[in-house]
Parts: sequence; structure tokens; C-alpha cells
Amino acid sequence: MKKIATAIKILLFLTIITGIIYPLFIMGIAQIFFAEKANGSLIYKDNKVVGSALIGQQFDSVIYFSSRPSAVLYNPLPSGGSNYGLTNSILKTEVLERKKHFIADNYLDSATDIPAEMLFASASGLDPHISPSAALLQVNRIAKARKFEEKEKKHLVQLIDSLSESPQCLCLGEKRINVLLLNLEVDKIR
Repeated sequence: MKKIATAIKILLFLTIITGIIYPLFIMGIAQIFFAEKANGSLIYKDNKVVGSALIGQQFDSVIYFSSRPSAVLYNPLPSGGSNYGLTNSILKTEVLERKKHFIADNYLDSATDIPAEMLFASASGLDPHISPSAALLQVNRIAKARKFEEKEKKHLVQLIDSLSESPQCLCLGEKRINVLLLNLEVDKIR
């Protein structure tokens, strides 16, 4: 009986330490040093939340830059990839469909090299970034849909360049651009 009482005391002690004190301590540190990220990196427009800089979302309208495909339809709860292997016929069909639509939607030549992130879904299905080259391939579509003149079209290209983020720690990954932030800036043009 004494061993059971000791085990219960240890269980309660560890539950309080690891289940209450430690999480509150970590949350406090996050709020002090990383408040924006700890609160979801929310992006506001007209005092309304329009998204997060950390989570991708779908843009169906031709007047916006397209995000990379998502195997979970941008739903953050069951985030994940399709887990299809490179030899899977379903994946091959999806990639060919995405390529066909990307080329047609953006008025591109069929020989155009499409960046991989526009053909394959990310591992989480929620990646908010695309490469600057993928964004540049969409400029003609957006300029045409928004009836932009040549000056405004050049401004789109400048936006892509100015909003492009360098690789993390100068060596991890490649240059990228957040699609939501880019689309919000495009709305400011006209």
C-alpha cells in the first residue's frame, strides 16, 4: 500500500511539473521572445485576420498568384502529404494534370519548365511559399486578369523581387516568396 501511495505522489508531482508548470514556462518564454510566431503569425487587413504567414491557403481567382498544391486542401488539422511514391500512377496523373492546368492558366508554352513546387504538394500540404520563378511565370495571367498596363506589370515583377526571402540562415533551402503577402501587395497596386 505504501508503494502505491508513493507512486501516486510521484505521478501527481510529475503531472504538475510536466503538464502545468513546464508548458506555462515555455509559453511565457514564447510570448516574451517570439510573440508574433507564438500567436500564429497572423496577417491582418482592415483589422480582420486574412491568414497566417506560416500556413498556405488556396487562391482560386485568376487575379491572384497561386499557391503550391495541397494534398489536404489546405486544411491544417489533418496536415500531411499524399504519401504517393514517385512511381505511383495516381501521383503521375495528378502531376500531369497540374502541369497542363498551370501551362494553360498562365498562357505558357508547353515546353516551359514548371517549378516542382507548382506540380507536387508539400509534405505538410500547408507550405505558404513558392519560388520567385514560379511567381514570375504567373505574372502575365495576373496582369491580363487585372487589366494592368505595362508599368503595373513591371511593378508586379518588382514586388516579386522585393518580397523574395533569402534561404534560412543563408544556406538552408532556396529563395522563396510568401504567396499571401504577395497577393496582399498586388491588391494595393490598383
